[in-house]
Amino acid sequence: MIPKEAETFDYRYRNRFSIAPMLHWTDRHCRFFHRQLTKKAVLHTEMIVADALLYGKRREEILAFSSSERPLVLQLAGSDPKKLAEAARIAVDFGYDAINLNVGCPSQRVQYGDFGACLMLNPKLVGQAVYAMKKAVSVPITIKCRIGIGEQETEGILDLFGDCVFEQGADALWIHARKVWLKGLSPKENREVPSLDYERVYRFKKNRHKFFVGVNGGVHSLKESIFHLGYVDGVMMGRIAYHNPRLLSKVDQFVYGRKEEELNYMALIDRMASYIEDHLCRGGRVSHVTRHMLGLFQACPGALLWRRILSTEATARGATSSVLYKAFSRVSPENILMESLEL
Repeated sequence: MIPKEAETFDYRYRNRFSIAPMLHWTDRHCRFFHRQLTKKAVLHTEMIVADALLYGKRREEILAFSSSERPLVLQLAGSDPKKLAEAARIAVDFGYDAINLNVGCPSQRVQYGDFGACLMLNPKLVGQAVYAMKKAVSVPITIKCRIGIGEQETEGILDLFGDCVFEQGADALWIHARKVWLKGLSPKENREVPSLDYERVYRFKKNRHKFFVGVNGGVHSLKESIFHLGYVDGVMMGRIAYHNPRLLSKVDQFVYGRKEEELNYMALIDRMASYIEDHLCRGGRVSHVTRHMLGLFQACPGALLWRRILSTEATARGATSSVLYKAFSRVSPENILMESLEL
């Protein structure tokens, strides 16, 4: 367990840019890698069901993380305010900097459990959950939702939902700028088919100056992120950050105004190799880490060989961190062109 540290988390400033919680993707190895690329962006865990923390035998394994990942937000799923409050307390004792409640996932699993996107139909219950968590812990409690559900008119439902959770003390509302369809679309289709409506998120924020409102969904570049920040408080980037992680190396400069520093790729490889060796000593596998690094050299000469080596040799029994160095040798530093990085 990582002990809770007495550290003030400036949520409004730090969350100008966040990497979204992504199930099966943003595990601790992914987050450690992303933190080597950006010191300022806020990271999120995968979605974790509250019951897994209350009754599961793998609690410590689920919650474990490296202190270097901070600031780190735990995303919880559930609908019982008491359970969510206790799960939040457990997470904060582990050292998490904030708690995010998932009110946007449309999968069958969460629908059967009556949480995720279903909760947008019950803003009063979400408000009760926020209130319970706020009483249980002192860290920020945030919500991630959609602009609406199915055929519902988005103006009314989003206003009602957002005002309800803010009235109960929510510190931030992250809004995926698409509707969610609980029937007829898969989770993947729900990320792509419903049209994006950023203007709806902007309108919501315009009348709520004192509250933190962030936007998510379809953000493909840092240029887009900067544009959104003209209307909302924060931007959350998902799959683009995962598939093209090199983009994260420019977040601190472009979003937070930090002095430009060119990424030292050899130093990065050394840090990740050391991390891999530590993971192997704990019984892990090289591929647990390298699968998150496949897109690092996207659009650079040698990227195909980099991916091929990591995809094949890193999965072999007995593989070590030497695989990472072998793959990197196929990508000469002088060929890593920042011009190929679409900001």
